[in-house]
Amino acid sequence: MIACRFAAIVLSLSLLAGAQPAAAFDQAVIGYCKSDIQRLCPDVQPGGGRILQCLKSHKQEMTVGCAQGLAKLKAGMGK
Repeated sequence: MIACRFAAIVLSLSLLAGAQPAAAFDQAVIGYCKSDIQRLCPDVQPGGGRILQCLKSHKQEMTVGCAQGLAKLKAGMGK
């Protein structure tokens, strides 16, 4: 019984640790593109890459700051 609880706790912590980079990426996108998200994707629910997909679909309408921020994030992912 104790082993099962321990395994469940370890699994939960590992899932949370794995989610942190994605959450940090989402926060960075919001930081760079908050006004664009509000203007171009007001009804898009966060999560699952939906906001990023929406921004990509409005690439021609993005502000320079948002586009540069996304390029910076993309370059950082390659490291």
